[in-house]
This record gives sequence, structure tokens and C-alpha cells, in this order.
Amino acid sequence: RIAEVSARFSLDAMPGKQMAIDADLSAGLIDEASARARRKELEDESTFFGSMDGAAKFVRGDAIAGLMITFINVIGGMIIGVAQKDLTFGEAAETYTLLTVGDGLVSQIPALIVSTAAGLLITKSAAAGSMDKAVVGQLSGYPLALGLSSFLMLALALLPGIPAVPFLALAAIAGGFAWLASRRNANVAAQQAQVAAAEAQAPVAEEPIAQALQIDHVRLELGYGLLPMTNGQGGQRLTDQIKSLRRQLAQEIGFVMPSVRIQDNLQLPANTYIIRVKEIEAGRGELRPNMLLVMDPRGEKIPLPGEDTVEPTFGLPALWCDESSREEALFRGYTVVDPPTVVTTHLTETIKENMAELLSYAETQKLLDEQDSEQQKLIGDLIPSQITVGGLQRVLQNLLSERVSVRDLPTILEGVSEACGYTRNVTAITEHVRARLARQISNEQANAEGFIPMVTLSPEWEQSFAEAIVGDGEDRQLSMAPTRLQEFITAVRQTFERHAMLGESPILLTSPPVRPFVRSIVERFRPSTVVLSQNEVHAKAKIKTLGQI
Repeated sequence: RIAEVSARFSLDAMPGKQMAIDADLSAGLIDEASARARRKELEDESTFFGSMDGAAKFVRGDAIAGLMITFINVIGGMIIGVAQKDLTFGEAAETYTLLTVGDGLVSQIPALIVSTAAGLLITKSAAAGSMDKAVVGQLSGYPLALGLSSFLMLALALLPGIPAVPFLALAAIAGGFAWLASRRNANVAAQQAQVAAAEAQAPVAEEPIAQALQIDHVRLELGYGLLPMTNGQGGQRLTDQIKSLRRQLAQEIGFVMPSVRIQDNLQLPANTYIIRVKEIEAGRGELRPNMLLVMDPRGEKIPLPGEDTVEPTFGLPALWCDESSREEALFRGYTVVDPPTVVTTHLTETIKENMAELLSYAETQKLLDEQDSEQQKLIGDLIPSQITVGGLQRVLQNLLSERVSVRDLPTILEGVSEACGYTRNVTAITEHVRARLARQISNEQANAEGFIPMVTLSPEWEQSFAEAIVGDGEDRQLSMAPTRLQEFITAVRQTFERHAMLGESPILLTSPPVRPFVRSIVERFRPSTVVLSQNEVHAKAKIKTLGQI
């Protein structure tokens, strides 16, 4: 029964254990080798319990068969005694029942021994080490139990009618083991005390200087008032959300972001948190633990009791309210989130804004190494003869800086190979790759109706930008008069703010030669505005022109 229950529980828990291993691997808590070792251990555990389940069923069947044979022997013996031996029914029953019971006991002894051994082996599964070491360690670890056993066997030996020699011998053996175990435990305790005293007197080891030079790629610092989010009732929710965030960004962006280090910072205000990217502050916010953040998607004032605030990620007006107001806020159509979700959302947007910085040379090389064998021929022809890994890193960083996913790396490599046939300019290569990703980019910018809302650049502005571009190759730059730039900024801001009031989020469409320069200006005052060229709009994409600048 123990084997059956253990096997069932082990098999039921296997998916959860497998998911936990995958989550730790994706979160960067363990490496691939550790994950492989854990999966092998999980497989061995499942095989062990499955085998023991079958062995237990065999033992049970053997016991049942022995009982059936005993019953047949009793009935058959009485029939033979009456029919062939001319015994009376009482004599036959007495004789053959006694013989059969003795034979049955002998046949049941192996089943009893196997059952006992199987029970000991299975119930030992939680202990580390082999069976003999586990038994000796557990028995010798409690000398008081051995001493009590010795005393009880000694008392039994003194009772009248009980054979004294066996119990006296067992009492002596148990007492001797109890004395040896007690001495061993005393010696171990003395050694541990000496080690602890030596460690207390030893000077504190100085932290290696090389370790102090290492930086965290992404770090979340929490004030002391927010520490319960990590080690309290909601702590598991925050860490689980961050693990899910890394998996989500890997699917959206195309590479696994570095692990997020969570650290307390007692210098911060109690309810403040800071998000740092490569040790530099990239965002901060203030939370109210045990409260909910309520936001109105329309941006209107929320008529609920609470504390007015500003949502830290997008700067929207919001309200901190008690848990008791959740139902009313949801009924009125407001967005309601808890503090861990606020932190995770802010962390998501911050990482997306700085994803280009997080793509290192090593991560770029890792992306190339992880491509399947079909792409290795292209990679071998491309790198380093046409472009270096560093050059490819810059191309990918240019794409990520405008939130273009690099998950379709084979298409990107093909585009780089094509562009390297006529240029070595990283900006020109990036623009060619963006054109190859036209289907992906168009799909990402389509709205719920399947249309790409866009605002086009007038021919006058196209000509102004084209005439303001000076230099060749890597030295190409925009040389436009400041007053003219201010006119362009004002026109873009007014146009897009007008469409934002109508609930539209259009892109800005330009010609391919001027797109990088238009984007470099627009990102300074409207970083969320997408700037595309005509080559990046797929031929089958549905477009909706909203206006012109």
C-alpha cells in the first residue's frame, strides 16, 4: 500500500517538479547541467516507485496464492484422509489442518520478509544514502531509544515463564549500542563546538576585489516597507511574476534577458523601489502595500475613497484604495492591480526600453550558437568574412532599440548577408534587415481591426530632410537648422496629440533614406512613436492614412 500511494503521489507531482525545474532554468537560478541532473533524478525516482509498485503487487499476489494453496491443502487432505486412509472426519481434520497450517506458515515467511524489506526500503526514500547507512545512522542517532529498548527487554527477561537467555542477550546488545551511540554523539557535539569556536575567532574573510567589480545587469531595489513583497505572503507572487516576465520577453524579443536581482536598500524611503539597468537608475516608483492601484482607461478622475497618485510606468492618474473597494472599481470598469503587478509592469517597460543595452557580445554569440544545423552554414559564410559578431550585435541592438523582435534570427542573418554584398554601413544594413522583416513589423503595428493607422510625411519635409543629410557612409548625419527642427517637432507633437485624443496610435511613415534621421529626432520627445519607411510596410498589409505632416 505504501508503494502504491508513493508511486501515485510521485507521478502526480512530476509535472509540477518538471515545471519548477524549467522555471528555475529560465530564471537563471540553475544552469543547463544542473537542470539535466535534476531531470535525471526525477526520472530515476519515477522509475523506482513504479518498480516498487509492481514488486508490491507481486508480493501481495504471492501471499494470496499461498492462502489459496493452504485452503486447497486443507480440503484435499481431509478428503484423502477420509477416502484413502480410512480416518474419521475429526481425525482427518485435526491431522491435515495441523500439517497444512505448518506448511502454510513456512510458505508465508518469504512473503513476510519481502513485504517487510519492501516497506523499509520505500519508507526510507526520504533519507539520504544507502539503506544500511540510513538504518545504522537512524538507530545510532537516538541512544535514548536503544536504552529504553534494553531496559524493556531486561524487564521481560525477569518475568516468570519467559526465556531469560534470549532477552538478556538482546538487552545487553541494545545497551551496548546505546552506550556507543551516546559516546559518539558526545564526541561529535564536542567537535562541532570546537569548530564553531574556531570559526568565531577566525577573522572575517575579505570580499574578493573582482567580485566587487561585477555589476548587475538588472536590479530591483526595495525600501524596507516593501520587503514583505519578497519574503512575506505576496513574495512568491512577485518572484513568480518576474520569472514569467523573463519567459514572456524571451518569446517577444527573441533572447533571454539577464536575471533580475532583488535587493533591499535601507537608504530609500520605506515604500519606494528603484529599477537599475547596469547600476544606473532607469525608473522608480512608490507603492502602498496591502492596497490596490485603480486606474481609469479614459484618464478621468476616479470617484472612490483613496489616495491620489500617478501610475509609475505610463504616468497616468491613478488612485490607491483599500481591498474593500475592489468589487466597486471593477464594476465601474476601472483597471485594478496589486503592488507586485505594478512593479512587474514597470520592470517590463523599463527592460523593453533598455533591451538594446542588455544584448551583450556574449549573448549575441550565444544566439548564433543556439541556431540549428541548417543555419550554421549561413553563419559560417557570414561571420567573420562579411561581418563580425560585434557588427551583428550593433545591427540587433538597432532593431531592439525600436522594439523590433530579433526572434526570427534566420531572416535577419539572410538580410545581413544580402546587405553586406553592397555595404558595410551598420545603419544601411539595419534598414535592409528591417525591410526583410516587413511582414513581422506590419503585423506588430496593426490595430484590432487589422489596419495600420499611419501619418505620412509631406513631400516638403521629405525634401528638407534629404537636403539636410551630409557626409557619406558611417559619417552621414543630419545638418538641419535649429529653427527648422523646432518647426518639425511642433508639427509632429500637435498631429500625434490630436490623434491620441481620438484614441488612435498611428505610426509615422517616411521614405527609406530619411527614416533613420527622422526616428532619431522623434524618439527624443515621443519615444513610443513608431517611424517606418515604405519598404517596411508589407505589400498585403491594410493601411489607414489619418493625416499628413
